[in-house]
Amino acid sequence: MSVINRKSLLVLLFILASWITFTVVQNSAKLWTTLKLPISLHHWNYFTNSLCPDASLNPVVSLAETELRIKKIMEELDQLVPPRPFTHVNTTTSAAHSRATLLNPQDTYCKGDQLDILLQVRDHLGRRKEYGGDFLRARMSSPALQAGASGKVTDFNNGTYLVSFTLFWEGQVSLSLLLIHPSEGVSALWRARNQGYDKVIFTGQFASGTSHVNTDCALLLNSSAELCQYLDAQDQEAFYCVKPPQAPCAALTHMYSKNKEVSYLSEQERSLFERSNVGVEIMENFDAISVSQCNKKRVPTKKKCKFGMTSTIPSGHVWKDTWNPVSCSLAPIKMKECLRGKFIHLMGDSTIRQWMEYFKSSINTLKSVDLHELGKFQNLLAVDLDKNINIQWQKHGYPLIGSLIYSVKDIEYLARVIDRTGGEKNTIIVISLGQHFRPFPIDVFIRRALNVHKAVQRLLLRSPDTMVIIKAENIRDMDADMERFSDFHGYIQYLVIKDIFQDLNVGIIDAWDMTIAYGTNNVHPPQSVVRNQINILLNYIC
Repeated sequence: MSVINRKSLLVLLFILASWITFTVVQNSAKLWTTLKLPISLHHWNYFTNSLCPDASLNPVVSLAETELRIKKIMEELDQLVPPRPFTHVNTTTSAAHSRATLLNPQDTYCKGDQLDILLQVRDHLGRRKEYGGDFLRARMSSPALQAGASGKVTDFNNGTYLVSFTLFWEGQVSLSLLLIHPSEGVSALWRARNQGYDKVIFTGQFASGTSHVNTDCALLLNSSAELCQYLDAQDQEAFYCVKPPQAPCAALTHMYSKNKEVSYLSEQERSLFERSNVGVEIMENFDAISVSQCNKKRVPTKKKCKFGMTSTIPSGHVWKDTWNPVSCSLAPIKMKECLRGKFIHLMGDSTIRQWMEYFKSSINTLKSVDLHELGKFQNLLAVDLDKNINIQWQKHGYPLIGSLIYSVKDIEYLARVIDRTGGEKNTIIVISLGQHFRPFPIDVFIRRALNVHKAVQRLLLRSPDTMVIIKAENIRDMDADMERFSDFHGYIQYLVIKDIFQDLNVGIIDAWDMTIAYGTNNVHPPQSVVRNQINILLNYIC
């Protein structure tokens, strides 16, 4: 009897367990159907929630919030860059016909004063423009003093601009106001940027036994062929390659890219971006001004630069080849002593890789570690065992533009790198994103910036002593392909980065304003500029 009872009990338990399982599955299916979520996310979400019960890290909610934020930022940018169609180049803004007027002119100006210029833009027929939106760059400089600073441009959206210069130093000062692109060109670039993902094409190299197979790769592929999807499951960012017939998707080892012969600009629009029409001087006939000390009161001592300080325009000036911020002061710091016991993780593009090269050339005890990698974008590591200094550079994830072949075996999104960083007071993360995103629709960059922001937010929650610094983009040369790499694209990304990271306790290195002040016009500025960027870092962390 006891055996029969035991069997009966087991049967009842089995029926009960089956009923519970059926009920849960049925209700779960109804829930997912209501939310209208893709099946792939259901499974991913189940495992993530099992491992991380914290609701604030729920990827479903996070993805929805991210898409809403992207939409909001896109709407704001569309308002900032309205359509400006034109029927003839003669109706676009002309640097030669525009008029700049010095307000309250003086024989001698005083150091610390503000000098204002009123600009009225006109077209090539001499007619006044009735709207703004021109991409202008104002700069003051004294080459003999190795001095420079950007100017502030205020757009009244009626064809009139106020250009303001703060006279930071004494001496003869030259003023410059460049028309980088007319408003019609800005509008055309904005439309063209957001139309297609194929301005740059990638070629992926797959290992197939002892040979290699190349296929097309992209952020978005319009192909009927079978595709390999390289997906970041948490943030749903993806990169695609056409799957080779005799190799698995996991066999992708290397990548290179080149510009595709495609343009989303009309022939008339393209004429605006010929080199002779880019960065044209408006104030060509202006003489240098004289600035004197004028025996004014001594400027009060500024506090040392630290996180959370108010951003200004301009953010500082160069004098004797040294950067001087407006809102704080930079002290000379001994690099090796400052970095003692520190782990510096440089993440991003080649403009932050320049920092790695500068560190190695400046600290003779810093030795490179051979990571047994090859190619242009190989990860870099340098250590000083005596001082316990560890510095490494790591490339960001796709898109990564390079005509030379590079390895993608270890490529990953920066958000995942940050997520697995433990962090503590001696851990410093420096992030630089932008140059490789310029040829692609702006939502690609916004999404990446938001995902990195979320990862930094999580890092600072679990390890608030970790220091995170964002390095803005450098300006670049004006000989570049404007449709793909114009500084206008970089400026939009600069605005996006500042907006997204303003709520976090991170340091900002305003490389955009610094490189304008230095007048470098080079995506990889000289060592003196890199030295001053790193000096800001040292003041932040020591």
